[in-house]
Amino acid sequence: MNAKPFIDTNIWVYAHLQDVNNNKCNIALALLEALPILVSSTQVLNEYYSVMLKNKVADCLIQDNAEIIIAIADMQLIRIATIRLAHEIKLKYGFSYWDSLIVASALEAECQCLYSEDMQHKQLIEGSLIIINPFKN
Repeated sequence: MNAKPFIDTNIWVYAHLQDVNNNKCNIALALLEALPILVSSTQVLNEYYSVMLKNKVADCLIQDNAEIIIAIADMQLIRIATIRLAHEIKLKYGFSYWDSLIVASALEAECQCLYSEDMQHKQLIEGSLIIINPFKN
């Protein structure tokens, strides 16, 4: 786990929603606590906010959690170059646009792994980024 990791939305959500799935919550929390460096993006923060609202989490708690994420993770901004790279990733790998934007952000941050349950476990992207689903055995 020494590789520079990018954390996708679902990891943050599971870490903060114990009532939804305790096993995934425990795995997400253990992962976040074990990693010395965390990288995420402004897109992830926006998605996190949306998902937490749908799960009826209080707005003030979501905002507090978002501030914690901002404080502990290196945050990648979505730039025009990120969007253009996402278009290339989408065409090359067939990901959804939103997943392509996550991958593009991870690549721009020079991350070696992307923790997510949304894409193919152990898939190698551009020869440098591996997707890891921490909920797979």
